Amino acid sequence: MKKMILGLCMMVVLAMGLGGCATQKDLEVVQAREKAIAAKADQAAQDAENARMAADEAIAKANTAIERAEGAEQRAIERERIAAEKERMAEEKAKKADEMFKKSMKK
Repeated sequence: MKKMILGLCMMVVLAMGLGGCATQKDLEVVQAREKAIAAKADQAAQDAENARMAADEAIAKANTAIERAEGAEQRAIERERIAAEKERMAEEKAKKADEMFKKSMKK
């Protein structure tokens, strides 16, 4: 009985030893998979960097457009102020001319 149990134990140990070891082919497959994953990770990192650079460029363009729009707005406000001032001056001149006309008509 002891011999049978000992033989059975040896077979189990031998089976575990043979089944638990990786072959060279298994190792190569794992290494190839690791290289593929590393390549995908590198590509993803490069894509992310390119996207970040494109976003930075878009932000710079947007900021430039904002600056131009703000400048245009300031120029428009200034033109509007000047036009209002000219209109006020024209109204004053018209009022003075009307007063002078009325004065001359009274004489």
